[in-house]
Amino acid sequence: MFIALYVDDLIFTRNNVKLIEAFKEVMKEFEMTDLGLMKYFLGLDVIQGKDGIFVSQERYAKVVLKKFKMTSCNSVSTPMEPGIKLSKYADGDRVDASKYRSLIRSLKYLTNTSPDLMLSVGIASQYMEEPRYTQWKALKRILRYVRGTVYTRTDDY
Repeated sequence: MFIALYVDDLIFTRNNVKLIEAFKEVMKEFEMTDLGLMKYFLGLDVIQGKDGIFVSQERYAKVVLKKFKMTSCNSVSTPMEPGIKLSKYADGDRVDASKYRSLIRSLKYLTNTSPDLMLSVGIASQYMEEPRYTQWKALKRILRYVRGTVYTRTDDY
């Protein structure tokens, strides 16, 4: 059985219906509403079928791309430029640290379903205190990679 609790939201699932019913019975002392099969939870799209459960953050990724005005950018095939060297001593203009941190938070949340972002987001998150343009550019490249994974060639560019 899988049980997840976030603040006042509780989800649970199991491939055994009897176990779910038994859990509901035990939890009767708490006020709960059974919403049936989960479709969306905390930015996660959930598709449940005979073959299993599929979790996606495509909808959330599109919101992030829109927020940072990257819905029509060119996509790239890797989240970080190969061989790039970032440094906290980098020259260049400073960028808005709150905007940088906001994008880092959004990208970190996307790693729930896109572990391929973990390394590059981790590297970029080291520069949140005083981000420079070169680090911002590296962070925007990660967004360009996300765009390529979210939108297919049939979408309007």
